[in-house]
Amino acid sequence: MRDRFMDANAISIEIRIESLIEQVWEYFTMPEHIVNWNFASDEWCCPSAENDLRTGGKFVWRMESKDGSIGFDYTGIYRQIVDKELIVYEISDGRNFKIEFLQERSKVRLIEIFEPEEVNTIDIQKAGWFAILENFKKYVEGK
Repeated sequence: MRDRFMDANAISIEIRIESLIEQVWEYFTMPEHIVNWNFASDEWCCPSAENDLRTGGKFVWRMESKDGSIGFDYTGIYRQIVDKELIVYEISDGRNFKIEFLQERSKVRLIEIFEPEEVNTIDIQKAGWFAILENFKKYVEGK
């Protein structure tokens, strides 16, 4: 797989989390934690998560509105896993994502780079994915 993340249209967002890399990795990858943070707003939830965290493994994260009016399964296949450092995956529509985890003193810098979809603007996509990372940060730092 060529490194699509160097394409000019790739979106990059990042956040710093006050925690150790071990906790950040666990909370980012374990289904019992994913269901607590994997949504962009309080009107949404992630009622279930399955995660086979290995190269070639699959994931299915259910995303839906709390009122049940809309929902979808966010699915993909892991292309590369480097424990506590890197996750590369491809989602069902063929887009690729790369997530880097870097310990920087008392914080973990989490960098997410992904290929944009064609429906929403780049700004909307950045805002939505960043909102999910902010939920993740709140979840980790609140533990």
